[in-house]
Amino acid sequence: MLSKLNATQREAARYLDGPLLVLAGAGSGKTRVITHKIAYLIREAGYAARHIAAITFTNKAASEMRERVAGLLPAGQGQGLTVSTFHSLGMNILRQEARHLGYKPQFSIFDSGDCTKIMQDLSNTLDKQALRDLQSRISNWKAAFVDPDMALAQAESAEHLVMARLYQRYQETLHAYQAVDFDDLIRLPVQLFQQHPEVLARWQARLHYLLIDEYQDTNLCQYQLTRLLAGQRAAFTAVGDDDQAIYAWRGASVENLHQLRADYPALRVIKLEQNYRSSQRILKVANHLINHNSKVFEKKLWSEHGPGDPIRVYAARDEEQEAESIVLRLLSHKFEHRTRFADYAVLYRSNHQSRLIETRLREQRVPYTVSGGTSFFERAEIKDITAYLRLIANPDDDPAFIRAVTTPKRGIGNVTLEKLGQYAGKRHISLFAAAFEAGMTEQLPPAQHEDLLTFCRFINRLQDRAGLEPAGELLDELLRAIAYESWLYDSMEPRQAETRWKNVSEFVDWLKRKAEQDGKTLLDLVQTIALVTMLESRDEEVDAVSLSTLHAAKGLEFPHVFIIGVEEDILPFRDCDERGIEEERRLMYVGITRAERSLQLSYCNRRKLGKDWRACEPSRFLDEIPTSEVTYAGLHKEAVSTVTRSEALDKLARLKAALGAKT
Repeated sequence: MLSKLNATQREAARYLDGPLLVLAGAGSGKTRVITHKIAYLIREAGYAARHIAAITFTNKAASEMRERVAGLLPAGQGQGLTVSTFHSLGMNILRQEARHLGYKPQFSIFDSGDCTKIMQDLSNTLDKQALRDLQSRISNWKAAFVDPDMALAQAESAEHLVMARLYQRYQETLHAYQAVDFDDLIRLPVQLFQQHPEVLARWQARLHYLLIDEYQDTNLCQYQLTRLLAGQRAAFTAVGDDDQAIYAWRGASVENLHQLRADYPALRVIKLEQNYRSSQRILKVANHLINHNSKVFEKKLWSEHGPGDPIRVYAARDEEQEAESIVLRLLSHKFEHRTRFADYAVLYRSNHQSRLIETRLREQRVPYTVSGGTSFFERAEIKDITAYLRLIANPDDDPAFIRAVTTPKRGIGNVTLEKLGQYAGKRHISLFAAAFEAGMTEQLPPAQHEDLLTFCRFINRLQDRAGLEPAGELLDELLRAIAYESWLYDSMEPRQAETRWKNVSEFVDWLKRKAEQDGKTLLDLVQTIALVTMLESRDEEVDAVSLSTLHAAKGLEFPHVFIIGVEEDILPFRDCDERGIEEERRLMYVGITRAERSLQLSYCNRRKLGKDWRACEPSRFLDEIPTSEVTYAGLHKEAVSTVTRSEALDKLARLKAALGAKT
């Protein structure tokens, strides 16, 4: 079963004599080790699948892991196995144990938009940057397991004190709504286990072996959760790479890898250093770069893939020339080597850097995808309408209720919703159901209660008809009844309102077509929307150049990679302290190790800042890679002669013509 693993991977898969840390370098087959170890635990070590949990960070990684394990086990042997994200595991724990924390099992999970709306109301500001800063601060407090009382006590300035008070009110509001946010899905299980030892003992008896992926990306709260679940048994395998720890800005702590040694003196460390992705040159450059960081665990990646192409460093006159040269080189290389567009990636430090690359790609009619783009279904106006449909299909959907009842505004504000949430929490029922209870007459003034009932009766009437009448007619009636178009034009600039209403119209037209083509009712369509939303979050295989931030590219690989803007103040980012520089160097390392066969690093000699030009300095990281593995081009002092734009276009045209003649 383990014959496809190399000797070190096999050792990691078989080791069961205590806690294990697998230091898995980039491209070293860590997922293969985790999946084979799960199969080994079940088929050879006598573990029941239901007693094993593999925890990772993304749904995509969990799905891939689940599929791979299924391929290694006979049918039925994986029954009950837990392969999930940290947040999914936390949600399952809370669903089953909610009453211990004063929540009903059907508590709601608020997304970022829902949380922003609460913070907007509490802080009485529309400043998007201020709201983002507040959300980030609260998220980092939760990741570090700092509750509102602790945040208040630790406040070092008036600004921090204001944030801590808002944090306190934010938590009170969430609890009143019987809702949690993303960070609570980890924080609350830790709180639960610390306060209720009998509950912890029950979960420790359920999960006998833990496998934790991307351990370097855990925050303090996630570390606490895994420590509590592992308990005295300490039967776990943590897989991580301190050289790829790039998420300190969102609360992750590479110290968690180092802390394992202190917390578990018997910890075994196994290093995976053979890389199955990149050429020797790319790995030599990566190793040289990352060796400038302080180390607790030394490792050196190596490969059997041969030396590969020299690393190319290109010095552009400015960002316009940088973008143009990359696209022309990419096209020339593609036509010459008969590759696919999907074989190429352009990586950058910040999202705004993609704009000029996109312009040049469009000019050459090159298909491309951009990581982190907003899904159509994530747009605020689409989520507004979807909230009504979700509520019609399921009145117990509290986030949908809150979004629908307050959009457009209809005299039902925070005070009303807080009282409704408190009452629903005590009665362990949904907000919608609570509105109809006689006890609510004692909680709200008659006018406010009547506004609430008017809305709920409207939803009930639509619900009664949703399974019977044509979906198109009901959708049109819904939009007219809530006067959504008028509300858009009353509450925002005309151009913005027009764009949003156009999106709503497009969405409704799509729903109508689906209803007619598939013979679906409005209730059926809600399931269709949910399915499409989930499918959109999956990465579809398309033949297109990938444009991505370095952070978003982690975990991916491409035959040919361009990293742009390798300059001081961009990579590394400006105003970094020593710890920040080390994280930026790890980010550069992650970018380099995405490449399989060829890699180009580029920088500009000047950049436009408003109407003026600013001189740029090449990144210090370029001085930290061995010159013996590099060729220079462009305006670099050691550059070989380069072709002009017209010569490059001419060469590209000849290549296209030659290839066209052959076909």
